[in-house]
Amino acid sequence: MFSTLVAVLIYIPVYALFGYLIYLAIRALRKYIRSEPVRKEKTETAKSLGEVLKNRRIACNMTQEFVAETLGVSRQAVSKWESGRSDPSTTNLMALAKLYGLTPEDLLREVR
Repeated sequence: MFSTLVAVLIYIPVYALFGYLIYLAIRALRKYIRSEPVRKEKTETAKSLGEVLKNRRIACNMTQEFVAETLGVSRQAVSKWESGRSDPSTTNLMALAKLYGLTPEDLLREVR
């Protein structure tokens, strides 16, 4: 009798804790699912300079190698700019804008 009472006193809090954790997990998943439109909108509007440079290069049907040769930099430098690991110098940014047929101001306006 005593051992069953101890077992009940131990298992009830364990089951309650397990149930509460499941409740929290379900609540978090529901919140995450509901926030999908907001997350999608943020990813569409938030563009880094690298994303803008890559999108412009692709829109102009240019390769990283071509851009690099035209600007006199390495292909790795162009890759770093597009991945966001580094930013182009002001001179290179102006040359990129000219290569893509934009003004530097127009290129930077696309960055949000």
